[in-house]
Amino acid sequence: MNPFLRIAIGLGILAVGAFFVIRTRKFIEFFGPIEWADAKLGGGGTNLMYKFIGLILCFIGIIVATNLWDAFLNATLGGLFPRAEPE
Repeated sequence: MNPFLRIAIGLGILAVGAFFVIRTRKFIEFFGPIEWADAKLGGGGTNLMYKFIGLILCFIGIIVATNLWDAFLNATLGGLFPRAEPE
């Protein structure tokens, strides 16, 4: 993938995640509350869930923009799915 395109996509994902964290109330008004989050996380669970989703999106955006996706997946899931050795 072209580095400029990769960086633009990563920064776009990062911006959406930051918008989730900063403007949580707008997302709650648009999408509505999450009953599961309110039941399991207590009062304000919907706010917490939208902020958590935003943080995950920010993290993914940084990973994509810096092209560390392969390294991240190898570090976290590499033990579960070892690479095939060439013959």
